[in-house]
Amino acid sequence: QVQLVESGGGLVQAGGSLRLSCAGSGRTFSSYTMGWFRQAPGKEREFVAVISRSGGSTYYADSVKDRFTISRDIAKNTVSLQMNSLKPEDTAVYYCAADRQWGIVAFPTRPIDEYDYWGQGTQVTVSS
Repeated sequence: QVQLVESGGGLVQAGGSLRLSCAGSGRTFSSYTMGWFRQAPGKEREFVAVISRSGGSTYYADSVKDRFTISRDIAKNTVSLQMNSLKPEDTAVYYCAADRQWGIVAFPTRPIDEYDYWGQGTQVTVSS
C-alpha cells in the first residue's frame, strides 16, 4: 500500500515559481513510475510530467516543457515538480500519481482509473 500526499500549492503571480512535493509512504515507493497531473475547473484531468522508477528518465507535456522540472528523491520517498515562469493557464488542482506497471511512455495516456494511487491534490492559482 502506498499513500501519496501533495504539498506546496498556493497563489502566485504570473511569471513566478512554485515547487510542489509529493511524499509517498511504503517500502516499495521506488518501484513506482511517478507523475503529475492537473485539473482545471470544468476540464478533464491532464498529464503534466512523469519520471521513471530510477529517476533517470522524464517526459513532459508540451504545455509545460522547458518551464517545469520533475525530480524524485528515492531515499526520501518524494517526487517534486518545480514550476517556473507560471502562467494563468497553469491554474489547476495538481495531483501526484503512481503506477507500478507502466513506464514513462505509457504513463501519460492511461485511463484515470487505471493508476494505482493518487494523492488528494494541491491547488495552484496563478494570477495575471
